[in-house]
Amino acid sequence: MVFSSMDSFGLEELVFCNDKRTGLKAIIAIHDTTLGPAMGGTRMKVYANEEEALQDAVSLARAMTYKSAAAGLDLGGGKAVIMGDPALSKNEALLRAYGRFVERLGGRYITSVDAGINEYDVDCIRRETLFALGGTAFGGCGGCPSPATAYGVWQGMKACAEAEFGSPELADLTIAVQGLGSVGRVLCEYLKSEGARLIVTDIDINCRKLAEEWQAEWVLPQEIHKVPCDIFAPCALGGAVNEKTLPELVCRIVAGAANNVLSGDNMADELHKKGIIYAPDYIINAGGLIYIAHERTRYLPGEIMEIVGRIRGRLGQILKRAAGEGVTPFLVARQMAEERINAAKGLLSLRATFRRD
Repeated sequence: MVFSSMDSFGLEELVFCNDKRTGLKAIIAIHDTTLGPAMGGTRMKVYANEEEALQDAVSLARAMTYKSAAAGLDLGGGKAVIMGDPALSKNEALLRAYGRFVERLGGRYITSVDAGINEYDVDCIRRETLFALGGTAFGGCGGCPSPATAYGVWQGMKACAEAEFGSPELADLTIAVQGLGSVGRVLCEYLKSEGARLIVTDIDINCRKLAEEWQAEWVLPQEIHKVPCDIFAPCALGGAVNEKTLPELVCRIVAGAANNVLSGDNMADELHKKGIIYAPDYIINAGGLIYIAHERTRYLPGEIMEIVGRIRGRLGQILKRAAGEGVTPFLVARQMAEERINAAKGLLSLRATFRRD
């Protein structure tokens, strides 16, 4: 079962982390390190079983490989999942135990924030390892990458709007945002400032107050994908576009911050048949990764955000090439990422190591 999953996803390494004292049960998946050390966040959530946790880790790790490659970063792809309810099981001892497992990998995997793990948790993890980024800001650098992710999605939406409507302006467009977490709510602020009409939802009913502040329409979580809109923006967990929701979509564009928006690769073809533009998730939501990757460089935060803003041009090129070739943006994005990875295989690496200074 394990090796078959590794083969099907092209994984290099799987690490199962078990610490009986703290109750830690985690899986670290390293997909590809051709371009550099694997980077990807750590997710903590309740899984139905170990198989579900494993599948989540390996599929997300592969997506991180494509995300890093497409963004032009000298990084590979990895992901980790911690099994457990972050509201009940997360504590200093567990996080530090996990950090020790990350440290043992010697820099082959660099972790960061994800669902259930915030910047304060990363601070705790990096008390045991320096291979953790995205903690609280220091020296004007670092900090939670969620605002950068939101900014990149906003810019990516502009590329999609230009391809579909002939203008990058989002004013007066109706945008349905699924998920008002740390990324979704910042994205909504950007969209509201531009004059977009918002329809929003979240499983946390308290987020309804945000809808009132934005003068946005609130709908139930199970209804958000059904509402007529110009852009559907999944910003929660993955699988928002699946065999059940696909026939119910009433939008022109799917562009959001969630990872693995599609339940399967075939969903890209089905969206294409319906005439719906799909912004590949690992292209449009790469802002957080880009921001974290530059945390220990000499770039200033504003300069890093300018680099994040290049997502708009990158996605615009993908959409243009896809339209010209009559294929899906999903296919073009994957081809571009794989072309970069394959070009580097077999070459003597000149990349700098992840330094501990």
